[in-house]
Order: sequence, then C-alpha cells, then structure tokens
Amino acid sequence: MQVAKRSAELIGKTDLLRLNSLSELTGCDIWVKLESQNPGGSIKDRAALQIIQDAMARGELKPGMTVVEGTAGNTGIGLALVARSFGLNMLAVMPNDQSKEKERMITLHGAQLKTVDPVPFKNENHFYHTARRLAEQRDDYWWANQFENTSNAKAHYRTTGPEIWEQTNGNIDILVSVAGTGGTIAGTSQYLKERNEKVQIWLADPDGSGIYSFLKTGEYVSHGSSFTEGIGIMRLVENFKQARIDAAVNLPDDDLVTLSRYIVEEEGLVLGSSSCLNVAGALQAALLHGPGKTIVTFACDLGERSASKLYNLDYLTQRGARTEAEPIQALLNRYREQGDKVWYKQ
Repeated sequence: MQVAKRSAELIGKTDLLRLNSLSELTGCDIWVKLESQNPGGSIKDRAALQIIQDAMARGELKPGMTVVEGTAGNTGIGLALVARSFGLNMLAVMPNDQSKEKERMITLHGAQLKTVDPVPFKNENHFYHTARRLAEQRDDYWWANQFENTSNAKAHYRTTGPEIWEQTNGNIDILVSVAGTGGTIAGTSQYLKERNEKVQIWLADPDGSGIYSFLKTGEYVSHGSSFTEGIGIMRLVENFKQARIDAAVNLPDDDLVTLSRYIVEEEGLVLGSSSCLNVAGALQAALLHGPGKTIVTFACDLGERSASKLYNLDYLTQRGARTEAEPIQALLNRYREQGDKVWYKQ
C-alpha cells in the first residue's frame, strides 16, 4: 500500500491479474495489468504525469498555466487530474462522438471541455489541430501534443515495462497492446526487449485503423470502423516510431462483444472496449503460440467508460454489431484457424 500527498503520486504500480478462464482454455498464463487502478482510471495517467513533469522541468509549464490537449477522453482525464495536482488548469478538446462517460469525468476533474465534430485528420477542424491552434493563441496555454511528445513513451519505459518485468520475474514471452499514440507499446516494448530480446511484442488493431496495414505493406489503409475509442491511427507519429513490434493482428468489434461478456461471467471483471481488444489479441497469440507461454496485456481503463457503447444493446444494434456473445469454443476455433491473418516481422 502507498501513502501519498498528492493524487499524481499514486499513478503506476498497478496489479497484474491472471485471467484464469482464458488461461485454462489455452494452456497459457494470460495476465492483464489493471491500469484502471490509476487515480484517473486509465493507463493514460502514466503519460499525463510524465508529460507534465518534463514540461515543468524544462520551464515550459508553470503553476497557473493551462494544459491544452486534443483527446479521445482518457488522456484528457489523466491530464486534468495531474494538472490539478500541480496547480495547473486543463482544457480538453474532444470529438463529440466519444462516450459521454469520459466527457463527464473530464469536467468532474475541473477541466474545461470543448467538443468538436469528428472529421478526418487532414481537416483543420480535427480535434488535434483545434487543440494546437487554441494553445498557440495564448502565452499561458501549453499544448501537451501526446502523439508527438515522446515523454509519452518515456513514461512506459520508466514505469510500465519495469513493473511487468518485476511482476513476472522476467518470465514473459509475449506482450500484447493496442496503440493510439503508440506511447504504451513503444516504451514498454523498448524496456522489455532490452531485458530479453526474445520477448514477442504483439499489436492488436481494430477495424478503421491503418496500423496493421502499415506494418504489413508500408501504407496506412483502413477498412470499416470500430467503436473502440482512442485506438488506432492513420499516420506515423513520433511515439509509435519507437515501438518494437514483432506481430500484429486486426480483430473486429464483434469479438469484443463476445469476450467482454465471457470475462464478466467467468472472471467478474468488466473491461472497456480497448481492454477487450487487448485480451482478444492475447487470446490470438496464445492459441497460435501456446501452450506454456506467459502473456501480458492491459486492462486500459474502467469498463464503465464503455457502458454507452460496448454494453449498450441499442447502440450495438444501430451499428449492426453482434448483440449476443458467440460461443467461446467457436471463437477459439476461429482464432486457431486464422494464423494467416497475423502479420509477422521478417
């Protein structure tokens, strides 16, 4: 147990939980790192803390200033919490199609929230460009720029990677992670590869993202869309450039519906959509490379932040997504047979 004088000091040192049901089905040890234990409720707290600490150390951020960031939600929540801890203000710019749960949390942490229409990145009204422009307009505003600011990856190199190595006693075979900015998979993969080059790093990518295509062909091409939020990207950014990836798999939203219900029933754990995508990737890796492997992935945030989408039958119906879980054995059989869909680094 920790004792702290400010909430930001409690970020990190999260627990590792074995998913007994999936571990027994695959013969592997499948673990999730419970990043929902961070005070802001997500893995993005780690990047938020490092980004603000580094900016303050450089003299770019001073008490009373406002941190500005474009976010799908969790980074905004993390930055709002950390900013408040250090006497700073926060302005989050967020697409208006993200979950209302995340919007509420940003404002509950005392941050200003500006929502904008979701548009392609090349459009100047994209939330990323809007945040940059707002930050440029005032001297007391500072743009966090989580995609290009490599303090993001640094956070995971300094904390997440070492924690996983210690918690597994160095006995980790595969790490599975989604990528939004790429900070988590970059920093963690760098650390683990330095300790043991044989650790495989797997990327799980949703429909609507171009990362799987980029790794496979060198071009960002996407198909369809996903209700996962803040996951996937259609351009190469500085944080993702640092990632050391050995394999990647593209998985559909329907699988997240199946796994979310199965894990609630078997483990009593409510996972968000990005966490379910991580678990799906871990399951795919286990079925192709197990048994006997130790696989670690992330429970990125609180499952309640996906209540209005992943756990909302009306929303799933409107999207034409699965509303009832596929039998787990059918999912397992399908994953065993789709090895040709996995990209491996040559």
